[in-house]
Amino acid sequence: MRIVIAGAGKVGRAIAEELVSSGHDVLLVDRDNRAIRPDSVPGAEWMCADACEFAALEEARLTDCDVVVAASGDDKVNLVVSLLAKTEYGVPKVVARVNHPRNEWMFDESWGVDVAVSQPRSMVALIEEAVAVGDVVRLMEFKHGNANLVELTLPDNSPAAGKRIGAINWPVNVAPVSIVRGDRVIAPTADDTVEVGDELLFVAPTQAEPALKQVLAPGN
Repeated sequence: MRIVIAGAGKVGRAIAEELVSSGHDVLLVDRDNRAIRPDSVPGAEWMCADACEFAALEEARLTDCDVVVAASGDDKVNLVVSLLAKTEYGVPKVVARVNHPRNEWMFDESWGVDVAVSQPRSMVALIEEAVAVGDVVRLMEFKHGNANLVELTLPDNSPAAGKRIGAINWPVNVAPVSIVRGDRVIAPTADDTVEVGDELLFVAPTQAEPALKQVLAPGN
């Protein structure tokens, strides 16, 4: 994929490094020439420009872009970049960083945002995931389709323990996407079983979360 990241600070560079290592074509854009540090992510392209300006976005070839990541430290900039990317250039997927929780309500489809990533919320989710067993922990909200990425660690009293994925009566529209078991990550099939201590990841609508908990960890 070709990915443009607006904002070449620590967050933008960290994202770029991961994406480059996965084989994606990445362009980092920042208006501050002090942020242009090609040696920090040598596999990426770099451009010193204001990503809120049409000329910069034209030069960045957003029409050929699969994903735009608005990763600056300024929420106003991230919203403008997201809106331009989606409405003017038709970028298929726009991911935006939310710096201040009070602004989170604006990061939705009306501003061109497909996925909003709030650092405080992400930290809370990670903390909950680390300490919660038998609870549905919401890791990420998808803006389209009212769906979330959720996690549940299977408790030792789960009625589902030892059962095959295909034999469990999952709530409507809930899709198991991964089983994390120790050092293994399993893409589940109907014949895979769930075991006590497994970290189970699902895509599920908000209204199905209580039913999912009832299937896997009633009474917890």
